[in-house]
Amino acid sequence: METWVLITIAAAFLQNIRSVLQKHLKGAMGTTGATFVRFGFGVPFALVFVGLLAFGMGYPVPRPNPGFAGWVTLAALAQIGGQALLIQMFSHRNFTVGTAYSRTEPAQAALFGLIFLGDRLNAGTLVAIAISLVGVVLISVARSASGAPALLRSVFSRTSALGLASGTFFGIAAVGYRGASLSLDGPNFMMQAAVTLLAAIVLQSVILLVWMWLRGPGELSRVRAAWKISALVGLVGATASFGWFMAMTLQTAAAVKALAQVEMIFTFASSVLVFREHVNKVEIFGCIFIVAGILVLLLV
Repeated sequence: METWVLITIAAAFLQNIRSVLQKHLKGAMGTTGATFVRFGFGVPFALVFVGLLAFGMGYPVPRPNPGFAGWVTLAALAQIGGQALLIQMFSHRNFTVGTAYSRTEPAQAALFGLIFLGDRLNAGTLVAIAISLVGVVLISVARSASGAPALLRSVFSRTSALGLASGTFFGIAAVGYRGASLSLDGPNFMMQAAVTLLAAIVLQSVILLVWMWLRGPGELSRVRAAWKISALVGLVGATASFGWFMAMTLQTAAAVKALAQVEMIFTFASSVLVFREHVNKVEIFGCIFIVAGILVLLLV
């Protein structure tokens, strides 16, 4: 099995754990604070990753260049924008369809990767993306209380537009991070990914800190009060992101994000095994489609 495949599956598993941990922060702080925790508390661990590679393994730290700065800035801002749109979408009715649209990230990453980086995908990879996308959509709408006609009408709603825009921003971010890492041109995919991660989360942390300071200073106090679980979120989140960036240095962002849909399987398993939630037929079919898409991706 290729290296990028193992790294991606591990990153998806860690991201699922991070999401579970972040749910525990929802009652302790607001949305901005919970978002900041993901980045701000990950900075020390990103520094550790770079330090271990530089001083522990002897790899030289690549010198950032204007191209790297541009890609990182684009990706970091796009990721924040995608997250903000996703959060805004949750306050609207029929947000399940919007969630499904936000999961079009792999397909959009394929388009942006072709436009900006010249990444080309074979027919098998495109088929795998399409199959897994069907599975994600099924799981996203499986527990909607609305019937099929209502879901079809909501396709043209504001919620769907927000979800599609969120997926667009996340697709741009994925391609941007790949572009940033590749622009460093060595010494290897691990150091390139570590430096990209460090630059990105430092920038994102500064932006969110300034935002909280201007819009809601009390949020900073709530973040400090929950520092223990926040540090754990930072560790898991930074490690997951390190994995994403390594995988996207080795493989196209679209292929990585297609395989990353395995996170939905991990989330589904957590809801069933840990929270003992009911499983319906649509969710089961959704999981089957995701697994089928992943198998096609790995076999092409």
